[in-house]
Amino acid sequence: MLTRYSNKPEDTFELGRECAKKAKAGQVYCLNGDLGAGKTVFTKGFARGLGILDTVNSPTFTILNVYEEGRIPLYHIDAYRITDPDELLETGIYDCLDGDGVCLIEWASLIESILPPGCIQVTITPDLEKGFDYRRIEIEEERV
Repeated sequence: MLTRYSNKPEDTFELGRECAKKAKAGQVYCLNGDLGAGKTVFTKGFARGLGILDTVNSPTFTILNVYEEGRIPLYHIDAYRITDPDELLETGIYDCLDGDGVCLIEWASLIESILPPGCIQVTITPDLEKGFDYRRIEIEEERV
């Protein structure tokens, strides 16, 4: 497990950028953390690390945003509003999970039953006692 500490959003962005440099097609990153923890900031950095210059926003209402301009496609999924994984059939998420790009899924625990084995878990935990922008970020690859 890799543990990093972020003292400002730019640190979280940079860690996402670093992770993208090693990303491979077919990987799935599950982003865990409360509202405002930094999941989208991490994703923005990840996108930049793939060479994506488009504005990256959380797909809270659209569920899925696809960015294809980088070295591999980025599928950014936000499962926050999903109450049943069957709702995802119409979004194309299954094609993304088996696609030629990398998936970053915010609130992945809500759709855990459909995720493939071997997901990379990214857990972002704020600690207000250490500062408003302080985050502990743990990255753990699951064994298949």
